[in-house]
Amino acid sequence: MALPEFSMRQLLEAGVHYGHQKARWNPRMAEFIYGDRNGIHIIDLTQTVPMLDAALQVVRDTVAKGGRILFVGTKRQAQKAVAEAAERCAQYYMNHRWLGGTLTNWQTVSKSIQRLKQIDEIMANGAEGLTKKERLGMEREQSKLQSSLGGIREMGGLPDLLFIIDVSKEDLAILEAQKLGIPVVAVVDTNCSPKGVDYIIPGNDDAARAISLYCELVSRAALDGMTAQMGAAGVDLGALDAAPVDEALAEAEPEAAPQA
Repeated sequence: MALPEFSMRQLLEAGVHYGHQKARWNPRMAEFIYGDRNGIHIIDLTQTVPMLDAALQVVRDTVAKGGRILFVGTKRQAQKAVAEAAERCAQYYMNHRWLGGTLTNWQTVSKSIQRLKQIDEIMANGAEGLTKKERLGMEREQSKLQSSLGGIREMGGLPDLLFIIDVSKEDLAILEAQKLGIPVVAVVDTNCSPKGVDYIIPGNDDAARAISLYCELVSRAALDGMTAQMGAAGVDLGALDAAPVDEALAEAEPEAAPQA
């Protein structure tokens, strides 16, 4: 695999170049604005292309070193794309409301994750010994915790990099990352401030097609990093499919011998 390739045409077709109305612009994004059309700012894609490429390289390198990526996109049109992209590359996500302290108070969040796992286990065993009322209450708690923490339940610690869709909506996540020195890759539209973002991707953060494209590219970059990590560890990628079968046979042989 290699770092995912993309073209200017793909960005144009996804609407990445469409910013917001001129009246709603943030002056800090002035250097990334090409001009305006019918009162709408147009983002300079000749800058977006290399900056997106640099962001993908950071994602790849982070995963190649064994790091964790946290995808963050809680706005309606980003929720599904963020979850699917993160799951596709075995990373983590938050696609509902950002819980204050998710990063800066990880210890407390970890306790909530443990509670979720505990409830999952109880429900998987048929919620034995619980009354109907207790079971209903537990189901509600499970649903609430799953919605908030399901995407990070297996993260096991703080992420090494955040990938954010809308910096205005996810400003709290950026502040927490800044406090902890966790680098941030983010899509920044013309109405937002790039403050606190280490790797800026100037682009539309509202269009579903644009969001899907960003998520797909970041997911593919993470997968490439995973391939590099496994290669560096000496894992024969071509033999991965066969290995589990071989190992199972090897384990079964000693047990079979006494019966012969």
